[in-house]
Formats: sequence, C-alpha cells, structure tokens
Amino acid sequence: MPYYSDEILDEVRNANDVVDVISQYVQLKKKGNDYFGLCPFHTEKTGSFSVSRTKQMYYCFGCGAGGNVITFLRNYENLTFSEAVEQLAGRAGIALPQQEMSREQQERADRRSRILMIHKDAAVYFYKLLRSEHGKDAYDYFKKRELSDETMQSFGLGFAGRRPGELYKFLKSRGYEDDIIKDSGLVTLDEKRGGRDKFWNRAMFPIMDANSKVIAFGGRVMGEGEPKYLNSPETVIFDKSRTLYGLHLARKTRRKEMILCEGYMDVIALHQAGFDNAVASLGTSLTPGHAALLKRYTSDVYLSYDSDGAGCKAALRAIPILREAGLVCRVINMEPYKDPDEFIKGLGKDAYEERIAQAENAFMFSVRMEERKFDVKDPDAKTAFHRAIAAKILEFPEEIERKNYIDAVCRQYEISLPAMEQLVTHLAADGYHRRSHSSRQTDEAPKRRRRAGAPEGLREAQRLLLTRLCEAPQLYPQVRKAIDPEDFTEGLYRDVARMLFAQIEESGRADPAAIAERFREDEDQREIGAMFHTTIAKEESAEEQKKMLEEVVMRLLREGLNYKSQSVGEGGTSYNDILKEKKRIEQMQRGGIF
Repeated sequence: MPYYSDEILDEVRNANDVVDVISQYVQLKKKGNDYFGLCPFHTEKTGSFSVSRTKQMYYCFGCGAGGNVITFLRNYENLTFSEAVEQLAGRAGIALPQQEMSREQQERADRRSRILMIHKDAAVYFYKLLRSEHGKDAYDYFKKRELSDETMQSFGLGFAGRRPGELYKFLKSRGYEDDIIKDSGLVTLDEKRGGRDKFWNRAMFPIMDANSKVIAFGGRVMGEGEPKYLNSPETVIFDKSRTLYGLHLARKTRRKEMILCEGYMDVIALHQAGFDNAVASLGTSLTPGHAALLKRYTSDVYLSYDSDGAGCKAALRAIPILREAGLVCRVINMEPYKDPDEFIKGLGKDAYEERIAQAENAFMFSVRMEERKFDVKDPDAKTAFHRAIAAKILEFPEEIERKNYIDAVCRQYEISLPAMEQLVTHLAADGYHRRSHSSRQTDEAPKRRRRAGAPEGLREAQRLLLTRLCEAPQLYPQVRKAIDPEDFTEGLYRDVARMLFAQIEESGRADPAAIAERFREDEDQREIGAMFHTTIAKEESAEEQKKMLEEVVMRLLREGLNYKSQSVGEGGTSYNDILKEKKRIEQMQRGGIF
C-alpha cells in the first residue's frame, strides 16, 4: 500500500472541503453553523447526520458514524485508505508523489503488469468465445442455471476452448513471450507437448481483485472430467488466501453486512437476486487473510455456507477466525436447501431476506452443532454437553461477554443459571481458560477492554471539554491551568487531548480533522467524531460561558478522581496520589478555577 506523509494527507484533506464532498452524496441543509441531512450509513427519517465546515468533520448523532473527508469517502464508497486519498487528490488536482524504485523493483513491477495484461486478454478471449458458436454448451449451462445475459456480463463469464493449446496460441499471437506466459499460470510448457492450457473445455469464471483487475480464473468442466472445478495456481498476482470472489462488486454495496458463501454460483445467484454484498473464498477454507480483507469493508459477516455436514464444519472453522479479526458473525439457515443458489431458486429473494433477519448468533450456532454430538437424554452425556458449553464460554476474553452467553445458553437449553455459572467458574479455576484461550489471544481484546474501562460519565465529561476547546480555542489558556492531557484517563482520549493541546499551543486553533487522520480504525474514528460533536448548551454571556466551562472542568476532574480511586495499586497509582489529587480539586473548588 502506498505511503503518504502527514503533510501530503493534510494537503489532500485541506483541498477537499468536507461539506462540498459529502453534499455530492447526501442532501444537506444548513442549520446554524453546521449542515444536516439523512445519514447514509443507517436508515433514518429525521436528519441526525451533521457536517461541520469549521471542524471539517461529520458525525451522526443516531448511529455514531464520524470522521473527516477521507473517512467518509472510504466508508461510503467502500474504498481502501489509499484509494480514498488518491480519489480526493485527483478531485483537487493534486499530484501524489511517486516512490522511486530500484532496477530490481521496476523489473518486478513490469513483470507483474505484463501478467495482469495476460489475464485481461485471456478474460476477453474467454468472454467472446462464450458468445460464439464454440461456447454454446457453456452458454446453455449458464442459462440452465437461470443466469441472465446481464448477470453473465457483470461477472465476465466465459468459455475456454475445447482443445488444450488454443489459449496459448492466442497469447502468442498477442506478442507474449513463453517465460511470461508460463509465469501467468494459465499455460504449462514442455519440450514434447509445447504449450498446454490450464483451462480447456470449461465454463470460465474470472476472479478479480477489489479493483476489478482479473488476477485468476476458475473453470467448471463441461461434460465428464475431473476435477469438476479448477482454479488458477497461485502467482505473483494471485494469493487465494487473500482473495474473495465477487468482492470487486460487493465492496460497492449499501448493505451494512457481507454475506460469505462457498462457491462461485452462490455468489452470482445472490447478486442476481439483489444481494450485492455476497462473496466467496474460492473453494478453500476461510483464512485470517480473508477475514482481514472483510474487515476493511464491514464489521458484520453472515455465513451462508452449505447446510450439509461439510458446510457446517466449514462454518465452525470460520467462526473463530472471523471473531479473531474483530468481526461479528451470524449464520444463515439454508434448510431445506443445500446452498444459497438452490434456496433462491426454490423459495425466492424475499424468503432469503427473512433468513438473513433470522440469522443465528455464531456462538449459539456452535453450541447447537455441539449438541449433536451428545445424547442429551442420557444424564452423563447431558453433563458432558454442559461442560462443553462452559468450555466454549471461557473462550470469551471479557467477563461481560461470558455472563451474557451464560444467560442466553441457560434460557435456550433450560439449564440452571447458578449451576452453569458454577461450572464455568470451576473450569476457569482448573486453568482451562488459560490453556484454551492463550493460543487465540490477539491485540483486539485488550483494546476492547481498555476502551470499555472508563465509565460513561467520565467519557462524557472528557468529550464535553474537547468539544468546547475545539469550538472555542481561545479558552485554552484558562483550561490549561487546571487540566493536563494526563487527566484524560483513557488511552484514546488522552492521545486526542495531547494532539489538540499541541495544535492550539502551536497555532492558536483546533484542527480536529487532522487529529482524526492519525487514527485509521473505524472504531477510533467514530469515537473521535463523538469527542468533537458533543452537544453543549449555548451560553448567552461571558459570565455564563465561564461558569459552564468551570463546571465541565470540575466534572472531568471529579469523575477522573473516582475512576482512579477504584484502581489504586494499578498502573502506578497510589493512595498518596489520590490524596494529592483530591486536595488539588478541593483547592480549585474553594478558590475558583479561573
């Protein structure tokens, strides 16, 4: 991914006014100093989506979506960060710097470009062949699968000739050398047989990256032959563990979630039925690479795997991988049909929409699959099943999650709540949690715990002060006498406070959009949006303004003291520190802050 310096990002952002850009997508009306409209990230009837020209940020008071102009374009258009920067740079006529490459790097880049061109030419070749008399069998096959011409065109479907060697001859006629053809993975070369195509007599499915560039192919044999489905080998442009079929279309969806399937036809059938958020993992088990790719475009994944035993096992393997990536996962029930393609044909779009609404929580699905292993009519087997549930619950790193799932499981399976709590406690005491969870621990869980640590009252006080300073930076000298960035007791809030304080000290003004740019996670962007868009009552006089600011500062200090008092002995905080802080606050209350 290209690297852009903070200076370049600031230039791009400053050249693209957030109101001007967002108004191309959302109808905005000015109210006071800000602009409001219907939020494009969730369904609403009254406009709670706020865009501030002064702050160069947006924030939705309904769903919490927030950020700067780069964040908006990335989330609305489902772009990567660099793609959003490049699009905005183009809009403003800014030439982004090109990194110098060594001779070796240039040669690799040229070779990669040539292999991409081979795949593009091959895709056009297969596409045209499908629509000729030679591709009649494949065309009839697609029609039999109830695909429209429009859908076939949208996915670039094609046909590989009946005899091995036809593609090789075509590529040679286009001027490609043998070594680059071989590296493409589409042709094998040997002295006896010459060039032999990887794909022949097959209905062809071009596999594209997120930018709609053809990087590989899948082929379904026509008539008899093995294997039934065949994929391209991995090459310098194709890594199957990091490629999702249909993502080049699904990334443009307006739906919140992504639907993860197992095969090409499932994805195509769902898109044709209007579910343009479907992707598939190319006939291979889901990998962390796939999960990381999904995380770029969504936080919610719905599994729509086959309903047979193999499909259920694949879902059980995928669930922990998706969870490790920080994705919320649910499972769509395909019964009585095997897969989404059959389901759509059998029951239609509306029924599938209902199944999405009824999708099962991934953990409860895994418990239901676990139950199938036990004869719960037998007391011993029933006890073993309950122990298996308790073991699964211990895989959750946070106590609140464990408690919520204990409640849910007990209601679902009519288990005594105290008994299950006791069983989980005993297993944890035996060290099961450490044994089972240590290998799966990631940085994501500690992040969630840290952010959930401070109480809401403290976070609100911190947000009020940050919003106030952002809107009235001239008050900073007074605030700074009483508040230090270290008084912000949560990591993200403290980091933002440090940046805001530094901005005002250096330039006398606040630039919240620049602060937001330093954080790339969507969760951080949403929280930062809230920090600078907290509702403040409008004061009428300088005296009221001073009084309101004093109240905000004192509230932050008191809330912070209460929070620190609950964690004495942790992170270096001592009773002596608490007493000193308490004395400082009491002196401020007696003498006034300002």
